[in-house]
Amino acid sequence: MRLGIMLGYAGRRIELPVELVKEADRLGVYAIWTAEAYGSDAVSPLAWLGAQTQNIKLGTAIMQMPGRTPANAAMTAMTLNQLSGGRFLMGLGLSGPQVVEGWHGESYGRPLTRSREYVEIVRAIFKREAPVQYDGKLYQIPYQGKGATGLGKPLKSTLEAAPDIPIYLAAIGPQNVELTAEIADGWLPIFFSPSKYDEIYKPHIEAGFAKAGGGKSIANFDIAPTVSVVIHDDVEVAYNMLRPFLALYIGGMGAKGKNFYTNLAGRYGYEAEAEEIQDLYLAGDKGMAMMKVPGALIDDVALVGPRERVKERLSLWLDSPVTTMNITVFDVETLRTMVELMAELT
Repeated sequence: MRLGIMLGYAGRRIELPVELVKEADRLGVYAIWTAEAYGSDAVSPLAWLGAQTQNIKLGTAIMQMPGRTPANAAMTAMTLNQLSGGRFLMGLGLSGPQVVEGWHGESYGRPLTRSREYVEIVRAIFKREAPVQYDGKLYQIPYQGKGATGLGKPLKSTLEAAPDIPIYLAAIGPQNVELTAEIADGWLPIFFSPSKYDEIYKPHIEAGFAKAGGGKSIANFDIAPTVSVVIHDDVEVAYNMLRPFLALYIGGMGAKGKNFYTNLAGRYGYEAEAEEIQDLYLAGDKGMAMMKVPGALIDDVALVGPRERVKERLSLWLDSPVTTMNITVFDVETLRTMVELMAELT
């Protein structure tokens, strides 16, 4: 298992942790990942950081598929890959219906179809074997639908082929996880629990590999979850540092009955707690919603507590099928400690 760093997306102002990223590059960390919601984008920060680093991979976790055409996303990926000397990792995701329809003004319908068609088009552009033509249920290239001029013609990228750019998908639900295992090179799960892998995820991962055929297996597939890390002598203080983050997702990242993260917590065995967190959060009592996040759930998906406790629990992750642990850390010292712990355990 190797380490990556998840930087996420910005709040009101973008403040990139440049020194943290430079230290990660120096320490041999595998990748940095940026995200987007409905403020800062995932690509611009990577370009900025890529110009100030030498070896670390540059990943998007994720670029929102409904916010870009497949061709636009492929152009961005191929451009950053060339500028960085082949360091780009293309992480894609659907986002959720509130953002897709409320921000991008696109339909969230047929999400699995969108993912499959999007990846097929992007891969065709990367390969540059022929001008792109695609007749899908959601995407047609050249476009021939309502309002078409009839002047569109198949094109292929002017940039040289880049078939080796890996494509990762963010996925939570069973069908999406299966599709990811089938068509992607890697998986970007959030709130992943190594102890729940065999029960919750493995059947869908294996089903996806079976559909892909060609010998695809866990041996050539990157499972790359985001894992928050808080090293602190007081475990309860460490829990409290992460409770706002989990409460936001479980409680506020989706409407009642349509929140992927609430459902995921339920599948992990916290159905009653997740429902209470969501009810409190949607009612405006965010403080109480935060305090209702169970410490056991935090331990399932994060690494918290004193150094030795984190080391002990890190061994659980090393025994799992995770191949890249994308840690969220708040300071350089925690990063260095995680690098040290990895060296001690491997």
